Formats: sequence, structure tokens, C-alpha cells
Amino acid sequence: MKTLNIGILAHVDAGKTSLTERLLHAVGVIDDLGSVDDGTTRTDSMALERQRGITIRSAVASFVVDGVTVNLIDTPGHPDFIAEVERVLDLLDGVVLVVSAVEGVQAQTRVLMRTLQRLRLPTLIFINKIDRASADPDRVLRDLAARLTPAVVATGAVHGAGTPAARCVPHSDTDPGFTRRLVDLLTAHDDALLTEYVEDERRLTGRRLRQALAAQTRQALVHPVFAGSAITGAGVAPLIAGLTELLPVAEDGADGPTCGTVFKVQRGPSGERIAYVRLFGGTVRVRDRLPVGAGRLATVTGIEVFDRGATVRDDAVGAGRIALVRGLGDVRIGDPVGAARRTGSTGGRHFALPTLETVVVPEREADRGALHAALSQLAEQDPLINVRVDETRREITVSLYGEVQKEVIQATLAEEYGVAVGFRETTTVYVERLVGTGAAVELIGVAPNPFLATVGLRVAPTATGSGFRFRLGVELGSMPPAFFTAVEETVRATLRQGLRGWQVLDCEVTMTHAGYWARQSHSHGTFDKSMSSTAGDFRNLTPLVLVEALRRAGTRVEEPMHRFRLEIPGDTLSAVLPVLARLDAVPHATLARGSSYVVEGDVPARRVHAVQQRLPTLTRGEGIFESTFDHHRPVHGEPPTRPRTDHDPTDRKEYLLAVARRVTARRGER
Repeated sequence: MKTLNIGILAHVDAGKTSLTERLLHAVGVIDDLGSVDDGTTRTDSMALERQRGITIRSAVASFVVDGVTVNLIDTPGHPDFIAEVERVLDLLDGVVLVVSAVEGVQAQTRVLMRTLQRLRLPTLIFINKIDRASADPDRVLRDLAARLTPAVVATGAVHGAGTPAARCVPHSDTDPGFTRRLVDLLTAHDDALLTEYVEDERRLTGRRLRQALAAQTRQALVHPVFAGSAITGAGVAPLIAGLTELLPVAEDGADGPTCGTVFKVQRGPSGERIAYVRLFGGTVRVRDRLPVGAGRLATVTGIEVFDRGATVRDDAVGAGRIALVRGLGDVRIGDPVGAARRTGSTGGRHFALPTLETVVVPEREADRGALHAALSQLAEQDPLINVRVDETRREITVSLYGEVQKEVIQATLAEEYGVAVGFRETTTVYVERLVGTGAAVELIGVAPNPFLATVGLRVAPTATGSGFRFRLGVELGSMPPAFFTAVEETVRATLRQGLRGWQVLDCEVTMTHAGYWARQSHSHGTFDKSMSSTAGDFRNLTPLVLVEALRRAGTRVEEPMHRFRLEIPGDTLSAVLPVLARLDAVPHATLARGSSYVVEGDVPARRVHAVQQRLPTLTRGEGIFESTFDHHRPVHGEPPTRPRTDHDPTDRKEYLLAVARRVTARRGER
């Protein structure tokens, strides 16, 4: 079976979900078109999505084109839900990037395209809404070439833009203008093609150029541009044909070893976890016993596959498909299913971590326990909300990408869990990075180590964006695997709070020492904890060792910076620039465009909201401000410190007391 997994990506309101609906209708999966405004689309299934008209969770639909099973993943367009896009990018064979014919290239469009180019994901571009008033697809095409990539080529000509009768007529292979543009674009990436053209340009027939266009599109070298309207259906048929013609279709690899990745988790009616799995190799069958995550084995109890707009039960699923798999236990997003997938990735992230956080406060104190349970379940669906519990202050903190995400969390808690909440003021999330290399070790049986474990760790900085790596500098057989797992998991958890309470980014942690006392028992066979190491010893000792290694390496606190683009009337420039300076924004370029100015530069994330508030007054409501996270920069002066939980490994005495209290409480519960 041939398969193609594609993602539909866009800036919010570009018409991405409407295009998904139109595609499903065009291929015969649905009989009636749904509407985003009416809340009747197939892929926006959450009540909140239907109410607000935005996509919050990624959704999968499936259809068949020319014998190819196409799994289409509709992703959120709003930047507050970029984590959903993050989780599907590594699963895709290709992408359709949707751009509005009215608004053109927007902030999120640029962020997405930069990421797609970095990942070398084959990408088709669809200029939507050509029927809308003020639609200008020719301007948008020029904008694509100027602001995204010059490697674009229109596959058709738009007639009647800006009217309900707008349509897109595909270029024929004999169109000399289209042929010339293809030659110019394709020979820039293919010396053999250029040689053919120089020797005899008649050899480059329309068919030959189409083949070269498909080959270079699959290599993500060029990006064909389609145009149409998801509402009227104009231009959608050529796009559907282009999916299987231009994007890389995968052949069946069901005979190889099982290899898949969990990219989404939801709860079933009885509360069990259901994993969305993209299978890259092999076959998963009901009752198969497979390794999941960090060496855990799980038995598959049910499989549902996507088929023509619905999910149907099946006994097996093969490579290339996406399936809902039951029975994987406490599975988490990102867990491998079967063999771990080998990729060229460094393990780094595609997008930035959340730059905001807030304290969630239940309206009724009695709901505090239910709130924590509900947020823990939401964190299964979106791990980047990063739920933190401070038992001392009795506070629960979540990370955010923006205010809309906060509103969605509030509504979800009220409607799905019956917990009414409010929020404290949103604050900026800083990060920490290592300054140098540091190492520390605690030996078993040597004071002041109170735990039955030996742990040695070395920390070292890695390249920006490379993420976290854990390495073993000791023999794998020197300890039971569960102890190594305990150390790695605890290292990951501890790095969420560095020396000043902020997450430590881009580092490598190597375990340099390991030791334990084997299971001991008295002559009558009872287990003696006082003489036997357990995973708990390693979980309790690891934070102390890691924090000491961090101290010796040193960390610096950095704040998130946004790259902004500001378009304003020309006569307001002298009023806007001083305000930007007072808000710590640094313009890098100021360009005149007719009667307007475009200002581009950097602004601290903590100042973005203030800029947005001041802009309407300064520009008579005509200013257009776009910003996206770009990088972190070191904080000047005294760095901010984040409030810690009560289990603080930076204070050894208090940490050991907290561990003792925790152990005592657990004994009391028994």
C-alpha cells in the first residue's frame, strides 16, 4: 500500500481548516461541507474549537487519491498552539502551507516556512481566498518570493481575483512563459538539466520539466504554488492532483522491524490513554507485545485506523499509516513504539519553548486536588504547559505561549472537568544556559551521602537549539537498567529548575560514576531496605549531584527576545521610534514603502504586550505589528530568580528534610 502523510499549516485565519474540509468533500469523503463559522467542520471536534472557530488540537483525516492513502493532519494556526505543530513535523512526508490572498505572508507564515526549510520538508504553497474582496494573488506570489524563498513558481493563472467567480487555470506544458519560468528555476538546482538546456533547449519538453519539478519538490529545493478558494472550491482539484504527483509517496515497509512514534495522546471514555502512532516500519497487530518508551513492554489491545474520514477497527496497521493504539499504558507524547527511530536529527526542538507562565488559582479551595489532576491530564495532551506544583505556597503554575492559550485552558477546565479557575498575572519565562563544564559525585556509604547509591555526573554546554542529551560514561551492565532510567528521568526533571529556578537548555549530561548495593535479605528471607539500593535512592540522590555539577559549571540567565515587524503611516514614525526605545525595542531596519514605513527589529518578550497596547494610539489605529520569538539574550544586571518548589536541591539541608518528610508521609499512607 502506498501512503502519503501531509500536514496543513498556516497563519491563523488563512483558511487552513476550510481547505481541509474542501479537500475531504472533493475526494468524496464527506457529502456536505462543514463551516468553521458554524462550528460544523470534521477536524475541529472539540467544543471549544467549534465555539471559537480556531483549531486547538491537531486532527487526522484520511482519503485515497490515485491508489495512494493520504493521511491529512490539520494543525493549529494560532501561535499559542505551536506545540501541536511541533509534534507532527517529524511525522510528515510533505506539507501544504496555506497563505491568504488578502493578508499575504504573515508572522506565523515566516516562522513555519523557516522551519520547513530547515527540516527540508517538501512543501506546496496554496494561496487561498482568491474570491475575497481585495484578494491579490500576484502580489502575494511576489511577497512569497521576497519574504519566504525565491524558489517558488506559480502552477496556474488566477482570473477574476477578488470576485465570487475567481478561478485558477493551470498552466499547460506548452505555455512558453510557464516553461521559461520552470527552466530558470529548475536549472539553478540541477547541473544536468542546465547542460541539456545549453546543448539543445528543445530537449526540455513540458513533460521533462514536470518530472524535474516533481523531483526537486520532493527534495524541498523548490515549492510549487497553487491558488484557489476553499469556500468555492476553485483551484482545489489541481492541488489534489499535485499531492501525489509532487510530494514523496512512501511504499509499504510492513515487513521490516516495528518502528513508530506517539505524537498525540487522548483519553477514552473509561479514562484509558489512546495513543496516536505514526508507523514508520513494520506492522503492529492486536495482542503484540512491544517496547514502548524507555524499555517498558506493553500489549496492544486495540487498533483503529483512519479510513475515508472516519476511524475503523482493525487487527493490524502497517508502515506509513497513522493509527489509534490502545493498551500502551502510561504512554507519553514522543515515546517510540517498537524500535527507536533512527534519524539525522540532533534532538533539538523546531520551535521555541513557551516564554510565559501563570499561576492557576481554583475559585473554590476544595477543588485544588481536582485542579491538579485535571492539569496533569491536559499536560498529557500538551506536555509544554509544564505543570509545576509548589507545595509550600500551595500554587500550581503552567507555561504558556500566549493569552489565548490561557483562555482555552480556563474554558477546558470549566467545561470538561467542572473546575472553575482564575489566573494570576502572566509573567515571562527566562532560561538558564551553562557557562562552562562541571562535575560532581556522591559515593555510596561515604558521608554525607545518606542514600544507597553512587552517582557521578558531568554537565557540559552544547550548541544553541541542540536540546538535552544524556550519555553513559560507565558500563551499561554495571547497574540494573531501572537505576539508569531513574537517573536519566530525574536529570531531565531537575534541569527544569536550574540554579536560579529556570530551565537549563542545550546541555549534555554524562553519568561518570555508578554504584549500588545488591538486594539484601535476612536469613529468614525478609527484604532489608537499609542494606539494599532501590530506584528511589537514585531518584533522591541525583538532584543533589546534578545541582553541584551545575554550580561548578555556572549558569547565566537569558530572556526571550521577539523579532518584530511594524508597518506604520509615514507621518507617525517620529512618534513611534521613541516609544519603541523606551520599551527596550531595538530597530535594525527602517524602510520606506510608499507613504508608509516598515520597521524591523528585536524586542524583549516582556515588552511585546506594552507595544501592542501603545500602537493604536500612536498610529491612529493603522499600525500593523507582528512579532515572533527569535532568540534568547543574556540578562544584564541582577538576573531574576524564579520561585522554587519546596523540594529544592540547591539547599542540601532543606532538600534532605523534604525527602524525609515525603518518605514519612508515604509510610503513613500505607
